[in-house]
Amino acid sequence: MTDIILHHYPTSAFSERVRLAFGMKGLAWRSVIIPGMMPKPDLLPLTGGYRRTPVMQIGADIFCDTLLILRKIEALHPEEPSLYPGGSEGVATALAWWADKQIWWPVLGVIADSLEDRIPATFVTERKAFGFPLAKEDVAPLMHRHLQQGAAHLGWLAAMLSDGRPFILGNAASAADLAAYSPFWALKDQAGAEAVARLPFEPLRGWTDRVAAIGHGRPAEMTAAEALSVARAADPEAPTWPPDGDPSALQPGQAVIVMADDTGRDPVRGTLLAADAQELVIRSEHPRVGEVNIHFPRAGFDVIAA
Repeated sequence: MTDIILHHYPTSAFSERVRLAFGMKGLAWRSVIIPGMMPKPDLLPLTGGYRRTPVMQIGADIFCDTLLILRKIEALHPEEPSLYPGGSEGVATALAWWADKQIWWPVLGVIADSLEDRIPATFVTERKAFGFPLAKEDVAPLMHRHLQQGAAHLGWLAAMLSDGRPFILGNAASAADLAAYSPFWALKDQAGAEAVARLPFEPLRGWTDRVAAIGHGRPAEMTAAEALSVARAADPEAPTWPPDGDPSALQPGQAVIVMADDTGRDPVRGTLLAADAQELVIRSEHPRVGEVNIHFPRAGFDVIAA
C-alpha cells in the first residue's frame, strides 16, 4: 500500500486529531511539516489552492478536512481498534462536529486572550482574514461569552463521562474523543496551565490523560519535495462509488468550485469525478504534480458549478 503522508505543522489542533488517529491504529506514516500560515508553495499544487491544515496524501489522491481524513483512515485500516467502535460512525462524527463548532471557538478565544501580544503580528493579520480573530482587541470584548459558552459545553462533556466510563462512547476511544480532546491539547500546549484553568477542564483530567496516552503511531519525516515527487509519479485512483450521486444533481465532468463554508474560503476549481452525500472527488492539475484527485467531505463545504 502507498504510504500515508500527512501535511501538517506541530501546533495545529486539527492535525493533532489525525496524529492521534494514527496512534489509535498503530500506523506508520510520513510527516511533511508545512508552514503554519501562507504562503504554502509546496502544498497548494496538491490541493488546488486549499490551504487549511491538515491535508492527507496517498499517492496522487489528496484528502482535505479531518472529517474526511478520519473516515479514509478507517476505510484503509478497518481492523481494531476502530475510530468508530461498535458501529458508532454516525454518533461519533456528530459529536466531533459539535466539538468543532461549540468547544473549539471558546477555547481559541481563551488561547488568544491568554497569549496577548505574544502571537506574531503577521500571524494575527493572516488569521483574521482567514476567519480566526486572534488580536487582543478582537477577543477581549467577547471573553465573557467564551468563558460562559465554553463552560456550558464542557459541562455537557463532563456529564457524558460522569458514570465513570473511560471514553465518551464507553470503554473504547473514538473519533469523538480525538475531536473533543484537541481543543484542550491546543490550550495546554500553546497557552499553558493557567489558561487551562480558565475553563472547567479539571473534571475531565482523567479523560484527557487517557486520550493523550494514545500517542501518534510511527511517524517518519519526509520533505515537501519528496511528497510532490510521490504525487507526480502516481496515478490518481478512480472513484469506485456511483458517479451520479450528488444530492444537488451536479454531474460528473462538470467544472465545479469547492469552498469551505466557514473559514478559509479559498476556491478550489476542478472537474467533478464523483459525489454522494458524504464525499466528492474533483480532478485538478498542476505543472509540479500533474493530475491529482482532491477529496472533500460534503459537510462543511459548498460546491457549485463553475
